[in-house]
Amino acid sequence: MKQLLKAIQISKDYGELSVLKSVDLEIKEKEIVTIVGPSGAGKTTLLHILGTLDTPSLGSQVIFDGVDTTQLNTKELARFRNQNMGFIFQFHELLPEFTALENICLPAWIAHAEKKVTEQKALKLLARLGLKERASHKPTELSGGEQQRVAVARALINNPKIIFADEPSGNLDSDNADQLHDLFFELREEQECSFVIVTHNKELAQRADRSINLIDGVIKS
Repeated sequence: MKQLLKAIQISKDYGELSVLKSVDLEIKEKEIVTIVGPSGAGKTTLLHILGTLDTPSLGSQVIFDGVDTTQLNTKELARFRNQNMGFIFQFHELLPEFTALENICLPAWIAHAEKKVTEQKALKLLARLGLKERASHKPTELSGGEQQRVAVARALINNPKIIFADEPSGNLDSDNADQLHDLFFELREEQECSFVIVTHNKELAQRADRSINLIDGVIKS
């Protein structure tokens, strides 16, 4: 499998607190990788840096599909992120004033995609995720599992090469969590994208192609 992402010497300090210490990491195309470890180990910080949502310390590099993202300015980075990456968060982060359909469309509209084409694509994703009848519902009218599936559809709308997920099943009961995890493996094949998932779920970590154990800002074998 071809390498998609390479992180070199990723460090991150907050004042005198060293959160990440020279982490090296590679992610291949169509690979599902979990990041595990105790709370406070730096898992979310690492995920945010890999996903360009946060900046590492000087000297660190995040090379994505041949592009050194640490060399991009804020505007270039926002465009690059929108075109190549999808994100799923623990608390779904759906906008309450928008319908499920509108929430899914937002990343594509930000990229100036054509409105009708985007809506048709979003409706297809909703149907694929078993939410065809919920398109016009707002987040408060959806169950926790449904909200998270809408968030998955939103992450997929721009055909990302990689999806970063931070404790995506942390707020779900075991049945919904299992369904969400199954979905990730199905979508990996259907969409041909990679997943990097921060999780405390041991079953998901065992199912992944690889599991990275992060302790005190360092990867432990």
